[in-house]
Amino acid sequence: MLVHPQFNPVALSLGPVQIHWYGLTYLAAFMLFLFLAKRRVQLPQYANVGWTQRDVEDMLFYGVLGVVVGGRLGYALFYKPGEYLSHPLEILMVWKGGMSFHGGLVGVIAAMALFARAKGRSFLEVMDVVAPCVPTGLAAGRVGNFINGELWGRVADPSLPWAMVFPQSGSMIPRHPSQVYQFLLEGMLLFVLLWWYGQKKRGTGQVAAAFVFGYGVLRFAAEYFREPDAFLGILALGMSMGQWLCVPMIVIGASLWWWYGRRAESAP
Repeated sequence: MLVHPQFNPVALSLGPVQIHWYGLTYLAAFMLFLFLAKRRVQLPQYANVGWTQRDVEDMLFYGVLGVVVGGRLGYALFYKPGEYLSHPLEILMVWKGGMSFHGGLVGVIAAMALFARAKGRSFLEVMDVVAPCVPTGLAAGRVGNFINGELWGRVADPSLPWAMVFPQSGSMIPRHPSQVYQFLLEGMLLFVLLWWYGQKKRGTGQVAAAFVFGYGVLRFAAEYFREPDAFLGILALGMSMGQWLCVPMIVIGASLWWWYGRRAESAP
């Protein structure tokens, strides 16, 4: 049975300024996106319609705003609406923690819609460029969760070789290292699948729809090993809030993938 190493969440202190590991993982996520998206726009289906590396840099600016604003608002609305509606100014206190992937996804979608309008491009085409470049950023975020010893997993059988004790949980009970599971599933596995799928020209919107469906399925599965938020617990049908938020992603992602594929087949 393993014990969480209890990393110091502060990576570097420069006088009164503290640089946290979690902040560095966000920086790594944005840099990975920049690296991957610049290579993605070199594919013939994007290079031939005028995509440039400058477009990627502009897109990153919009995306950062979408992630931060959407992630914070999503956490406030999906997980603690009563608390934040009573103290709305606390939504601005991002240093206290609390970000939601599903809120960040909505924020990125809105940001990419603004980017597409500013550039005069198809929104679906923009999302097809973006989608395969997102999972590595999610993987970086899960590394940050593990370093902080947060979002630990549910109780595991002590005989499980990688079962881990998270003292931050307030007990010495062995648990699943769910941050690692999510790093591998919605991070690396989803990246490999989408990067492969997105190399060839698909129906416009299909790559983005595949991301929505794929993330929904993999996150839904990972939630069975992740300890639900204490203030929410298990909800209806024995599912967590994370799983309930994934259900519409799975349904919408699959439906859009099928619809965009049919539309591409019928196009001249």
